[in-house]
Amino acid sequence: MPMYNFKKIAVVPTAKEFVDIMLSKTQRKTPTVIHKQYKISRIRSFYMRKIKYTQSNFHERLSQIIQEFPKLDNIHPFYADLMNILYDKDHYKLGLGQLNQARHLIDNVAKDYLRLMKYADSLYRCKQLKKAALGRMATIMKRQASNLEYLEQVRQHLSRLPSIDPFTRTIIICGFPNVGKSSFLNKITRADVDVQPYAFTTKSLYVGHTDYKYLRWQVIDTPGILDHSLEDRNIIEMQAVTALAHLRAAVLYFIDISEQCGHSIQEQIGLFKSIRPLFNNKPLLVVATKTDIVTLEDLAPEKKQLLSVFDDLETPLLSMSMLTDEGVMEVKQTACETLLAYRVESKLKAKKVDNVLNRLRVAMPAPRDNKARPPCIP
Repeated sequence: MPMYNFKKIAVVPTAKEFVDIMLSKTQRKTPTVIHKQYKISRIRSFYMRKIKYTQSNFHERLSQIIQEFPKLDNIHPFYADLMNILYDKDHYKLGLGQLNQARHLIDNVAKDYLRLMKYADSLYRCKQLKKAALGRMATIMKRQASNLEYLEQVRQHLSRLPSIDPFTRTIIICGFPNVGKSSFLNKITRADVDVQPYAFTTKSLYVGHTDYKYLRWQVIDTPGILDHSLEDRNIIEMQAVTALAHLRAAVLYFIDISEQCGHSIQEQIGLFKSIRPLFNNKPLLVVATKTDIVTLEDLAPEKKQLLSVFDDLETPLLSMSMLTDEGVMEVKQTACETLLAYRVESKLKAKKVDNVLNRLRVAMPAPRDNKARPPCIP
């Protein structure tokens, strides 16, 4: 499965620029002087060369655009779903399909006019056929104006997408808006995500990187999700759902126990239950945030009763405060340890590990005498 670097996609020119570039290139790179006293065969080959050269330039440039854009069937399902949410895969495929059609039409126009050129019997006829061929190619490209514009907008947006590696060690932070997800990302990574005291400050996926046990970890901050049906969720929320569904990662579900986010603990637990199917086969931790305002011990008995649902589900409940940094590192370490244990366990279950185990031999040295030999550290 190829890994795509969306920032390397070349700029898609507008239809007018496309035609101007191709025609001026033909003018510069092919001979420009012809005299009527030349043999007719020489005149024909002169104009045939111009038609062939223009057609090959159009073909190469269109092929480059079609190949550089990612194929939704070949890339990781996470990226395929993310692109479907952001641009609608039918529009995207239609746009590339139209360019492919334009490429075939230009090839056919060149073939037809080269065939006609063989029967041209004068300089004037050859010139008119060349003019008609280049004109028809330019017209085909001008009809692709809206298509090229759409693909350029997609390219610009793709280049701004964060570089998420779907196969590396990943921690995903999710929960209601304004529960402290971005603040946590800023604390444990070098990311600089905008943090504001209102909902939906984060409108797209943000990625930060942190180190633990000499390994690089990818931490993804997702936009807030509201508790309603999947059909009613907007593009911002669906990005979070896509990340949860497709990335093999440890999930941190944040709950604001101070209820300053504008949603009660009961609503937050309701959301947890509704998106719980997305957490299947993933290590999961629930984190109570904003403990500087109210701690887990100081909660009212009825609210403590609500949080006891996580004990029934055998889900660890941690607590932390962004303001005082209390518990932040513990949450990070617990998440990393849980994910490491999960990855080791899943690799042991897979058959790939058997090939490695066959090549490993653990030797247990036996003592040769009763003399004590303590470790020597200079």
